[in-house]
Amino acid sequence: MKLINWVQFTWDLTTLSHNVEELPEHYQISAATPEDEKELRRVVASSFALDPDWNTTLQEVLQTVEAWVSDTLQESTSGSLVLRHGARIIGGSVLSLSPDAPNHLSPGPCVLMEYRNRGFGTHLLGRSLATLRDHGLPRAMAVAKENSPVMKFLYTKFNGTASAESGGPLVAA
Repeated sequence: MKLINWVQFTWDLTTLSHNVEELPEHYQISAATPEDEKELRRVVASSFALDPDWNTTLQEVLQTVEAWVSDTLQESTSGSLVLRHGARIIGGSVLSLSPDAPNHLSPGPCVLMEYRNRGFGTHLLGRSLATLRDHGLPRAMAVAKENSPVMKFLYTKFNGTASAESGGPLVAA
């Protein structure tokens, strides 16, 4: 098994801007409904399975992610967001709304490969952080694989600060 180094990110939600950027026409982010759960799980799994950054650890990652999503969705303090292109779910984020959670983005924003590099991950992260803030959390935490695109380009947004993570097998897409 390949050893993965993790980086933990923290956001101060008390300083998070209240401005929400508009998505392009025909796209929307909304709270997931119970009817969305199956498709949300498929989108999350696909976003990992089709990402070459996870090839060497894909089986372990998918098992961890599925367990994570299941655990988080069963919590009374959880929420999910979905990104839609028309009626199709093309991205999502599963959130732990518990202030004491070691990871509030379980997993972080996931976007299908064919929709990446269009700013949708940034929109999902911003909306995820705003949702956590609106539920009274003063800070949010998430983890990312060291040297991954998420670590370098996404989680640094909205003033995310990084520190070395010594925890268990946590994953961020």
